[in-house]
This record gives sequence, C-alpha cells and structure tokens, in this order.
Amino acid sequence: MENKRRYKRQGRYLFVDGYNIINDWEALKPLVEDRLEEARERLIEILEEFAATEHIYVILVFDAYRVKGNPGSFLQRKGMDIVFTKELETADHYIEAQIASMGRVREVVVATSDYVEQQIILARGGKRISARELEIVVSAAKNRTRQQAKHMVTRERMGGALDERNRRKLETLRRKLK
Repeated sequence: MENKRRYKRQGRYLFVDGYNIINDWEALKPLVEDRLEEARERLIEILEEFAATEHIYVILVFDAYRVKGNPGSFLQRKGMDIVFTKELETADHYIEAQIASMGRVREVVVATSDYVEQQIILARGGKRISARELEIVVSAAKNRTRQQAKHMVTRERMGGALDERNRRKLETLRRKLK
C-alpha cells in the first residue's frame, strides 16, 4: 500500500481512528464482538454521508498491524479514503505520519479518544475531537440535513400543487397583507 496523497492547502480534512470510534459509539459498540465487518461498513456509510454534507475530506484509518505479512490497503470512495494499516503500523502512527507530511492546510481534525494521540495532534497544529464529540457532530449534521430536506419537500409540495393562475392570486394576496 503506497499512498502518497497530496493535501490541498485550502482543504478541510478529518482523520478518524476507525476502531477507536467503533469501540466508543453506542450504535456500533454492540457489533464489535460478532459483526465487526458490519460495524466498519456502518461507520464508513455514516462518515461518507458526513463528508458529503459537511464538505470535509475524511481519512478513515483502521489498524491492521497485527495481521502477519499485511501490506496494508487503501480504498477511495467519494469524499473519503479508507486505509487499513500495514503490519506493525498502528492507526495512530499512520495518522501522525500523514499529518507530518501535510504541510500547511486550512483545517485538520483528528477524531480519537486516545489521549496520547490527541496531545501529539495538538502539538503538530491540528485539532482534536473525541469519539463522543464526533458522534454528536455527525448526529447534528444528519439532523440538519434531514430538516433541510423536509423543508425543501414541503416547499415543493405546496408550489407543485398550485396551478399558475392560483399561484399568482396567492402572491397578490400575500403582497396586500404586507
């Protein structure tokens, strides 16, 4: 796995320690024992939606350092990279190396509840967010998107139900009431 990502100076980036988040989020924690693959997929879907609505590029990193002979793997999806680290490389080390290689970018946030990792990120000029804080931010973004979609549907439904003549009458009435 050779990932020589070029980071844009004006970019917004969110690095996520995948297993740290899975083991902390209430919705994903129960899946850890028996359905880890499902937990990973759900986290990927959640963060994919978050990346799209919040216009931030997500780099989701999963530890695979205990897998003998593992070269690591790298997948790209719309708005995000998914990384499985190579043998003997933790998610923390991967994230630290990426941040060190970035240079100056507009915004770098790292989501992990690992205290040592948080301190390293802060020392390197990044922002940190705990797993719990990320869960709250993602949930708020999802609710905001849902409300916006609901509002758009309501507006379209009302406007689409009226013919042009009645729409003009309502507009005239609205102006008279001002």
